[in-house]
Amino acid sequence: MAQQRDHDVEKDIALQVDDISAIDKDGKVSAGGSGDYSGAVAKTDPKEIALVRKLDYRIMPALFCMYFLNKLDQNAIANARLNGLERDLGLKGSQYNTCISILYVGYLFAQIPSNMLMSSGKIRPSLYMSTCCMAWATVAAMTALVKNYAGLVTVRFFLGVVEAPFYPGALYILSMFYTRKEIATRVSILYAGNIFAVSFAGLIAAATFVTLDDKHGMHGWQWLFIIEGIVTFAVAIVAIWMLPDKPLNTRWLTEEERQLAHDRMERDTVGRENSRGARAGFMQALRDPRLYVLAFLQNMHLSATSFNQFFPTVVSSLGFNTTITLVLTAPPSLVAGAVGILVGISSGRFNERTWHCTVMMGLALIGFAISACTLNMPARYISCFLFASGMYSVNSVILGWVSATLGQTPEKKAVSLSMINTVSMASFIYTPYLYPKSDAPKYLIAMSSNACFAAASIASVWVLRVWLRATNRKMARENPRGNVFYAY
Repeated sequence: MAQQRDHDVEKDIALQVDDISAIDKDGKVSAGGSGDYSGAVAKTDPKEIALVRKLDYRIMPALFCMYFLNKLDQNAIANARLNGLERDLGLKGSQYNTCISILYVGYLFAQIPSNMLMSSGKIRPSLYMSTCCMAWATVAAMTALVKNYAGLVTVRFFLGVVEAPFYPGALYILSMFYTRKEIATRVSILYAGNIFAVSFAGLIAAATFVTLDDKHGMHGWQWLFIIEGIVTFAVAIVAIWMLPDKPLNTRWLTEEERQLAHDRMERDTVGRENSRGARAGFMQALRDPRLYVLAFLQNMHLSATSFNQFFPTVVSSLGFNTTITLVLTAPPSLVAGAVGILVGISSGRFNERTWHCTVMMGLALIGFAISACTLNMPARYISCFLFASGMYSVNSVILGWVSATLGQTPEKKAVSLSMINTVSMASFIYTPYLYPKSDAPKYLIAMSSNACFAAASIASVWVLRVWLRATNRKMARENPRGNVFYAY
């Protein structure tokens, strides 16, 4: 049966992806028919188009809402700070910064084992992801009960542990169902949940503080954690019926749709290999040197987005009161979310990564430089638009690149996504210390560091591009009839 399935997949490949005869001296594939330089093919089959639309209607709203609430719960502490959290809990010196960074220590422990478990086939991803969402909703709400620094550090650590499975798990789900030309757009929509959470967090916090501060014996920041925790728990219950499992066993797909979902992903995988289990996938990922380039790239990229945790603080340097500051955090993030989706669509349509990353991170670098060099209020606010749009917009491009480059087996793909996410999240352990209160209002250390991180990201992108082009040429020489190559 396995041999017959492999034979059928090979026949489908021959029918749906035209052979690529050669790669030119610049490393680009000369493709016939509808295949692009990497062999990726646009959808034309009405059944496949209908399937993708059905997947979009079920998967994307669920993951978007869950990620929106994930970041809302995670970043509520930044807005709580403006409502007297440090005063009420007696935080001193860098203790607040430690409470920020300890969350990501919890992340480091859980992400890789979680994705290995998801790819093992021993659990249903839909139930597992929803359960994790319920867990972090509960822990986030418990933040309202803490009384001192020790309590806040403890709650933040465990919030990181229970939140950790979500993002790499969500990326793995998307990578199981969406092709190379589709995934960047979907990851950009998912990541927009993060960006819009930053946008609306300030508005939600402002409304909460104005209406509930010191009501019923609790401060406004305590009500904020409770309300967001309750809403997150409710969304998690609905997500059980919205999320998929794997292409061949998702309950809300018909038998024909399941097979189509499976087969189209098989056709789109570069260097596809037979699955050999989660442990083998772990070792495959470790032995692939491209993992380390992509991990460095994503670490530098997320290091440059460290302003996310301190965005209200950075905007407060403009000199407005708390309510106006919280409102002013929204426009840069909303624009960044829209730009991110457009960049994801463009990257997917042209199946291109390098120039999208270079241009957008170049804009971010300019924004960081402006913020570091001047206290002029209009210039600093414009810089917020530049660095937020530039850095946020490339996340989907990078993670789509990871999925397409390191996806030879489902297990390797799952482990690679979680490893890279773990390494990149480690940046949030040290970057909070780049924003000491003593460095206000310019935050020169943070902004100049972010500019360097953006420059290192751009350099990594070009290293990977050169590497993949050389790999494509080698693949074409070894297999002249090969028809699927790495995209860059």
